[in-house]
Amino acid sequence: MSTPYPRIAGLKDYQAFTEHLKQSNIEMPGDEEVRSGSDSPLGKPLEVHGRTIGNRFCILPMEGWDGTRDGKPTELTRRRWRNFGLSGAKLIWGGEAVAVRNDGRANPNQLVINETNLSDIASLRQELVQAHEDAFETSDDLMVGIQLTHSGRFARPNDKKRLEPRTVQRNTALDRRAGVTDDSAILSDDELSQLIDDFIVAAVAAEKAGFAFVDVKHCHGYLGHELLAGVDRPGRYGGSLENRSRFLREIVEGIRGATQLEIGVRLSVFDYVPFCPGEDRTGVPDADAEPHKVFGSTPDGLGMDLTEPSKFIQLMHDLGIRMVCTTAGSPYYNPHIQRPAYFPPSDGYHPPEDPLAGVARQIAAVAQLKQDHPEMLFIGSGYTYLQDYLPNVGQAVVDRGMADSIGLGRMVLSYPDLPADVLRGSVWQRKKVCRTFSDCTTAPRQGIISGCYPLDPFYKKMDERKQLQEIKKALANPA
Repeated sequence: MSTPYPRIAGLKDYQAFTEHLKQSNIEMPGDEEVRSGSDSPLGKPLEVHGRTIGNRFCILPMEGWDGTRDGKPTELTRRRWRNFGLSGAKLIWGGEAVAVRNDGRANPNQLVINETNLSDIASLRQELVQAHEDAFETSDDLMVGIQLTHSGRFARPNDKKRLEPRTVQRNTALDRRAGVTDDSAILSDDELSQLIDDFIVAAVAAEKAGFAFVDVKHCHGYLGHELLAGVDRPGRYGGSLENRSRFLREIVEGIRGATQLEIGVRLSVFDYVPFCPGEDRTGVPDADAEPHKVFGSTPDGLGMDLTEPSKFIQLMHDLGIRMVCTTAGSPYYNPHIQRPAYFPPSDGYHPPEDPLAGVARQIAAVAQLKQDHPEMLFIGSGYTYLQDYLPNVGQAVVDRGMADSIGLGRMVLSYPDLPADVLRGSVWQRKKVCRTFSDCTTAPRQGIISGCYPLDPFYKKMDERKQLQEIKKALANPA
């Protein structure tokens, strides 16, 4: 089945793009002319925590599934980080999702930050900074952080195809998908207290490795995010929002006491109930969904309500946090609101709405939160689906104060030098623009390293590309 929505690549110019938005009743800011050099809103610096960030582009953290089994980077990891340095973006939000301990790894090849791996993790940052200095002469206005994570119910620490979930409460739809059949997967309050200590130890290591800040991850259905939805959990970490935010508060207190690091949070600012393939593989809400266990949603679990997320952001402010990297939902159970795409990953579903509506929803959510919390620095995400028109929309968002920085994820896998091209006014390299084929997601879901197999010449030549093509063919034509 093909979706009823036009492909962005088929909208040949900005006028065609805006006409489609108008016809589809999708409200989205945009500028027809993308400015460069000193005139570019995207080139203006940011000030935060007494530091200068040289422009408004941010590289978002990703997982490559390409570290060693003991959590060290490989040459593939290093290549990706060097590309981040070459991108021209002046804010690197984590570069990578790095587990604070083994049972929190999203895959057996995810990086782990600890004393054993410290020099290797430090060298990643050094290679990124060196690549940036070689290309742009200075790194004085470059800010590099690292994302600390525990994958919770989506942990696969030992086998790429076997979940070993650690959860915070029962959830009928998600338990079924993760193979949770009893309470043994639920972390106790004492176990959460130990995990908090592990985050603090990881932050100490991050400071030794030279990072300017750590991100305490609260997004995408991973452990920190699931705790925010833990309304049915008893004890110190569940029930009230005060209890559900205790995990962050105690981590921040510990990091403040042990380091001089700044702290940021990547947050799913709203969420929906889990979706699943329905008729013709179009996404529909899971029949077993429990809407009251959704953070930042309307009572039916099918719309956004920013009341609690706004309170949580105010808590961040009160804790001295000034940077929030926004996203929505989860790539595991409702990717159409989190990572809008025309082509679903192998285990996904066809979009139940025009993916541009998903982009617009994230932009609107961040704009509202920025208006309510003007002292916070907001990094937006979800922009890749805009494809050729990402610079037009990103420039307008920043220029109108709807967000402070434009985050780029999968787009920089295919087009790592996009920020530099936009800021220089270079010719737009259309052949490198991510078309959301979702191979970078399908590959790791099938136990293969992540990368842009359709567009990156380096990955095009890899044996894994042929393996991925064969898997996709088999999945599309089951016996």
